[in-house]
Amino acid sequence: MNAIKKPVNIVNVTYAQTKASVNTDALGMREMQQRVFAQRDAQHLLVKAPPASGKSRALMFVALDKLYNQDRKKVIVAVPERSIGASFAPTALTKHGFFADWEIKESNNLCDAGSSAGKVDAFIKFLEGTDATLVCTHATLRFAFEKLAPEAFNGTVLAIDEFHHVSADTESSRLGALLRDVMNGSDAHIVAMTGSYFRGDSVPVLSPEDEAKFTPVTFNYYDQLNGYEHLRSLGIGHHFYQGRYTDAIVEVLDLDKKTIVHIPNVNSGESTKDKLEEVGFILDTIGEVVDEDEDTGIISVRRNDDGEIVRVADLVDDTDQKKRGDTLHYLAHTASKDRDAVDVIIALGMAKEGFDWPFAEHALTVGYRASLTEVIQIIGRVTRDSPGKSHAQFTNLIAEPDASQGEVKVSVNNMLKAITASLLMEQVLAQNFQFKTKKFDGDDVKKPGELKIKGFKEPSTARVKQIVETDLNDLKATILQDDTFAKAAAGSVDPETTNKVLIPKIIREKYPDLTAAEVEEVRQQVVVDSVIKTGEVREVGDKRFIKLAEKFVNIDELSINLIDSVNPFQRAFEVMSKSVTPSVLKIIQDQIAATRIEFTEEEALALFPKIQNWVKVNGRRPDVRAEDPNEKRLAAALLFLQKLKQQREAEKRATEMVTDA
Repeated sequence: MNAIKKPVNIVNVTYAQTKASVNTDALGMREMQQRVFAQRDAQHLLVKAPPASGKSRALMFVALDKLYNQDRKKVIVAVPERSIGASFAPTALTKHGFFADWEIKESNNLCDAGSSAGKVDAFIKFLEGTDATLVCTHATLRFAFEKLAPEAFNGTVLAIDEFHHVSADTESSRLGALLRDVMNGSDAHIVAMTGSYFRGDSVPVLSPEDEAKFTPVTFNYYDQLNGYEHLRSLGIGHHFYQGRYTDAIVEVLDLDKKTIVHIPNVNSGESTKDKLEEVGFILDTIGEVVDEDEDTGIISVRRNDDGEIVRVADLVDDTDQKKRGDTLHYLAHTASKDRDAVDVIIALGMAKEGFDWPFAEHALTVGYRASLTEVIQIIGRVTRDSPGKSHAQFTNLIAEPDASQGEVKVSVNNMLKAITASLLMEQVLAQNFQFKTKKFDGDDVKKPGELKIKGFKEPSTARVKQIVETDLNDLKATILQDDTFAKAAAGSVDPETTNKVLIPKIIREKYPDLTAAEVEEVRQQVVVDSVIKTGEVREVGDKRFIKLAEKFVNIDELSINLIDSVNPFQRAFEVMSKSVTPSVLKIIQDQIAATRIEFTEEEALALFPKIQNWVKVNGRRPDVRAEDPNEKRLAAALLFLQKLKQQREAEKRATEMVTDA
């Protein structure tokens, strides 16, 4: 094999290994489970916690309390895939100190093989019978609900795992419509659980009115990873290639690490359109195939460089369903416990959500993933704590844009969005800060993890506090998924417009119930949190300095005006500038410069003081044909305002003519 290249890491996070998130209390509960159990009396409970934090067992604790102490008669657990149903198998909780065990009859595990109609009949029979617990797929729940009225769920606990599959768009999401009907038409208690609350399509999981009915419990990624015993660091990086990915994968496939390779969807630009041939290329990159186990489907490959045997699981080839089933069974029951059982898994659409391979160290993903949910699920496959694993790595193999091809615009946007998604992940994975108002110079006494900022508006209402405590990452995801922000990240939108116009606009759309004052408080939290978490910090003596807009500022002298002068997402373009060749960077810059950003009246008016200042400094109006993207944008805003003024004057004259007539 060629020499392995280290991925260009955008994110490098190191954790303290406190063991806090993996140790248990007298009831057998981890830290996250304790937080959830403390809210067990809530009728509607929303649990946001990372993969491997113990959400399945947290549900068992809460559900058993509702059965024994809250007059609930039945518990229904719905999971997105059959394989995830194993997470809710019978579990002995009393031996660890809890008052009851989680029990479920084999006949009530509807995630096993069987006909859809038979499972629906079994679901209805369960509701009519005396058994207390049932596990099924989201699909079975949907099909059964078509034959039931909402009141059939009276007296039940309805638990929905991987809750991001629900959507507030009830026209397209039958699960979302079902949930709303059950909430409005029965007394059911609902427990919703997810490790990636934001969806990939920008549609909210719940409407603001429905979400307000839930009691949220958030256990963030920093809490989880900082409290591990073995895993100490996590890297998120990119490797850019030209040509075919099958020729470039050799540069980043490290066979000394347990690796999951996610090949691209056949409809994506990175795909060769022959998924089986792609698997063959990857096997050839590793070495020579010497054997394939008939019972498990595991492929033995002799490495080219040292002759060692690499065990590969192929989850791409679906021509033989029995063989694939045997391989999945082996991965679930043997590879999850035996480190030597498999070395590389090659997957397409599998080995993501709910997939448990604790030894996985490297997630190598080919092609841009449009869904932030998918990215966070893939990263979650390698962030499980496991003996012998000190570092986890996510590498995104992405095609560089080629000026000779017609898909330049798509390719540039994919690169920008992949990098901004990584910056969001950096913020998700980093320690949370508490921001406070600095009331006077010298007001520097602060608690650990607390920063004081001049002019900062602290949350003044319970609603804003709830958004800051539980929704900040989800809100950032919504902002980063807005098409304008790919351009804002590249610097073609000035920081003031980004921070004071675009971000408030998205906040108002996401939370229409907020007042103007509340919108401003949430806006400041988003901007400050983003800038602080992506800013480079240096310590000099007993002082700390953070890099803002190419200069270092004493953290104790931060002000909201200073922070508002920084584009919180501009680092995405800085990262790209260092990661690609000058010729590729010019293609990217030309493409961004050629992309026109439409103005709203609010955005153009916000730029007017800058236009006036520009004219004062340069002695002329900004030119729309200028090469400088900032001058070009100011000129475009001025033209927009001039046209708007002409339009208003024409409307005024027309009104006067009608009045005179």
